[in-house]
Amino acid sequence: MSPLIHNLFSNFLPAFLSGMAVNFESAGVSLALGLGFGVLLALARLQGGVAGLTAGAVIALMRAAPTFVVMFFLLNAVPHGGLSGMMIVAISLVPYAAAYVADSGVDAIRQFRAGSLLACFLILPNIARAFFVLVMSSSAGAAVGVTEGIAIILRQAEKLPTIGDKLLLFAIGVACFGIPLQLGFATVRVIQRQLGRAALRNPTARLPSQTTAAAQR
Repeated sequence: MSPLIHNLFSNFLPAFLSGMAVNFESAGVSLALGLGFGVLLALARLQGGVAGLTAGAVIALMRAAPTFVVMFFLLNAVPHGGLSGMMIVAISLVPYAAAYVADSGVDAIRQFRAGSLLACFLILPNIARAFFVLVMSSSAGAAVGVTEGIAIILRQAEKLPTIGDKLLLFAIGVACFGIPLQLGFATVRVIQRQLGRAALRNPTARLPSQTTAAAQR
């Protein structure tokens, strides 16, 4: 067994899986926080007036906020030891998550108010897609020393003696990182396609409460 193969099974894969868990954890935290802020922004945006304009401006700023800039700002602004590296990465991704949820939430709330429950449910695969994007974006944590999946690949590559071994490790790392995420994206697309077709087949579908009210009239 070559040294590279031996290292893969004895050191790299366990460490990489542990690092991937950090990616998923930071993505989950940022999405949870983004859901809270995003729903509030979506509701404010739909109110119109000053609240709607303010919410729209905030969403635009959050959508444009560079993750690296936010991450390094937090790293320097938060007192040493105040937040873990994982939490700094998670919070730096909140602007993207909140803006994405707000944009999707506005359409979902409009569909809900219009009585199209199936079209409203299209927000679910959108949120799932955002989660996988956040998992990929959390690899920025390698720049600040967070022991996530990409950081594990880079550290392991430094220990390998030849360029060929390094390239092979990078290829294996890309496959281990990319395949699960691409499967997730593919699943989301299938669900979204099915919901979209169901919504088109039933464009006048109403919520149960609206159906009851219409029957009473």
